[in-house]
Amino acid sequence: MESPRVASPMPVVYSAEHLGHDAEHELALGRRIALHEAPVRAERIRRALEDDDEAFAVVAPRSHGLAPLLAVHDAGLVAYLEQAWRDFAAEGSGEREAFPDIYRHPALRDGMGPARQTASGVGRLGYWSFDTATPVVEGSYRAARAAVDVAMTATSLVVDGGAPVAYGLCRPPGHHAPRAAFGGYCFFNNAAIAAEDMARRGVKVSVLDVDYHHGNGTQQIFYDRADVQYVSLHADPDRAYPYFAGFADEVGTGRGRGTTLNLPLGAGTVDDRYENVLAGALEEVDRFDPALVVVSLGVDTYGGDPIGDLALTTEGFGRCGALVAGLGRPVVVLQEGGYAIEALGANVRAWLRGVAEPGF
Repeated sequence: MESPRVASPMPVVYSAEHLGHDAEHELALGRRIALHEAPVRAERIRRALEDDDEAFAVVAPRSHGLAPLLAVHDAGLVAYLEQAWRDFAAEGSGEREAFPDIYRHPALRDGMGPARQTASGVGRLGYWSFDTATPVVEGSYRAARAAVDVAMTATSLVVDGGAPVAYGLCRPPGHHAPRAAFGGYCFFNNAAIAAEDMARRGVKVSVLDVDYHHGNGTQQIFYDRADVQYVSLHADPDRAYPYFAGFADEVGTGRGRGTTLNLPLGAGTVDDRYENVLAGALEEVDRFDPALVVVSLGVDTYGGDPIGDLALTTEGFGRCGALVAGLGRPVVVLQEGGYAIEALGANVRAWLRGVAEPGF
């Protein structure tokens, strides 16, 4: 198939609501550290794309309401996140970031039936959250809702508007959020929400996840589905977050058996090796024959990323984008990870220029 070309600037959907999710810390390896998933990430990307105004045009998202969210996520999770900060703040700790101090581990009630939600704000936080990397602050819910609108608008620009490629600068990211929990910097699963909305319209979708970390949430949401394919290249979960998903033998179940493909990568993977694996993954995408490809774009595979151990280069990202363009199918690109702040804008720009202009 011929690769798509972008004759006019690629739409870049961006919302300043992400600035409200301005937490400062996460807990990692037993330490309180500066939060890697900070507002500066999206701002660096936005500025890099705005500076290349011949290739990219920044547009605002359109509101899509709650229906696309509720088609994917448990209604209790959505309702909880809308009030999570108020619940926590009402308990009077005086802290501006909410972390759980207990989690709903299934062993706590083994043989006693499912856990019930408590009236405690801290307890409810641990009921719905699964890690210590995803603090809730006053603006988190609004930012997460806006990220969904960003993803939905980018998808509409491709499917309804005829753009061959569109980019959603989603923040917070989404691919770690399963149906009924939040964590991994993610509140709502932007890529899954966009893919589900298209699937309900009869559009066959492949979700291609190229973040350093496995998208456990996206996999869980579509694991038994035959109409949505999930393909992921990621660091081996034997050494990397999220640890409990992303192994090569996880291939889907029931009707969805064979529509999940996990390709764990070794530490130090360089451009050539990564591009070879990606080329093989794209053959599987082509075989699935989707009408739309949704890319969960993480550039934390970069050699200088502070929380990754792969070794891709800025030039390599451009070639990866070009490989995806070679599918010759409409593409929606949604931002996930990437934490090497100084290189972040250049890395995302290179990937997007690659998918828009193969060979760039």
